[in-house]
Amino acid sequence: MSAAETKAVEPAVPVQRHPDVLRPQPAKSGRAPRKAGALLPYLLIGPTIVAIAAVFVWPLIKTTIMSFQDVGRRELWTGEAAPWVGFEQFSSIFGDPAFWDSVVLTVVFMAACVVVTLAFGLAISLMMQRMSTWVRLLVTAGLIAAWSIPLMVAASIFRWFADSDYGVANMVLTKYLGLDFQGHNWFLDAKQGFLVIGAVVVWGAIPFVAITLYAALTQVPKELEEAAAIDGVGAFGNFRYVVFPVIKPVFQMVATLSVIWDFNVLGQVWLMRGTKPEPEYEVLGLYAFNKAFESNSFSQGAAISLITVLLLSGVAVYYLRQLLKIGEVE
Repeated sequence: MSAAETKAVEPAVPVQRHPDVLRPQPAKSGRAPRKAGALLPYLLIGPTIVAIAAVFVWPLIKTTIMSFQDVGRRELWTGEAAPWVGFEQFSSIFGDPAFWDSVVLTVVFMAACVVVTLAFGLAISLMMQRMSTWVRLLVTAGLIAAWSIPLMVAASIFRWFADSDYGVANMVLTKYLGLDFQGHNWFLDAKQGFLVIGAVVVWGAIPFVAITLYAALTQVPKELEEAAAIDGVGAFGNFRYVVFPVIKPVFQMVATLSVIWDFNVLGQVWLMRGTKPEPEYEVLGLYAFNKAFESNSFSQGAAISLITVLLLSGVAVYYLRQLLKIGEVE
C-alpha cells in the first residue's frame, strides 16, 4: 500500500475550534435592536380611544359632576360655577313617586318589547333557513329596508295606521273582523297606546335580531341535525337539544342588546304622542327629559341619567362577558 493510500484510509482528525467561533456575535451597532412594528397597534387604536373618550367618557364625567351640583339656566349659559349640593338631587328623585312609576313602566314595557322582538326575530330566522335562495334574498332586502327607515318616518307611518278616522287598523278591525272600532282612539288608554308604540319599537328591532340569528343558524353543523333525525328526534327536540345550544351565545348577546336599547326608549314615545306625551306615557327617558328641560332642573336630569347608567351597568357587564365567551369559543 502506498503512502497516499494509507493517508486516505486514516480517520479524519477533528478540528478543534475556539468556543467564540460557535457563539453568535453581537451586533456591531451601538444601539439595541429595534422591534419593528411594536408601536403600530397603539397607533391604529389611538384614534378610536380618543373618539370614545370624547363621545362617551367625557360626557359621563360631566354628567356625574352635574348630578352633585345645582345647575340652572344662569350657570348653563354663562359657564359660572354651580353650587355643590351633594346627594340632594338623588334624594329628591328617590323621594318622587313619579320616578318609581316611570321605572316600573319602563321595565314592563322593555320586557314586553324584548320578548316579542326575540320571538318574531327567531321565527323569521328559522323561516329564512328553509327558504330558497332568491326568496331569502328578498326577505333580507326587506328587513334591511325596514331597518334603514328613519325613526321619524316609521313613527309617522304607525300614527297613520292607528289614526282614529283614517287608520288602517280601525278599518280592518271594523270592516273585516266585524268589531266596532270606527273612530277609535288608541291613545286614550295608555295600555292600547303602548301597544302601538311597542309595535314601532319591535318593527325597528326585528331586522337586526332576525339577520343576526340567521347568521348563527348557518353555523349549526348539519351532521348533528341529521343524527338527531335518525334517532327519531322531532322538530321541537331538534331545536331544543341541537340547534339552540349552538346559537345560545349569539341569542344571549342579541337579547342583552335588546334590553339595553328598549330600556332607553324615548324617541318612539315622543314622536307617537306628537312631542307632548301624557303623564301616563312617561317612561324613564321621558321623565329625565321633562326634569331637565321642562322643569329646568338640569342637575336632576343629569342625576336620572346617571341612575339609568348604573341600572344598565349590570346588563352591560353581562354583555361584555358574552362577547368574551364567544371569542373564546371561536
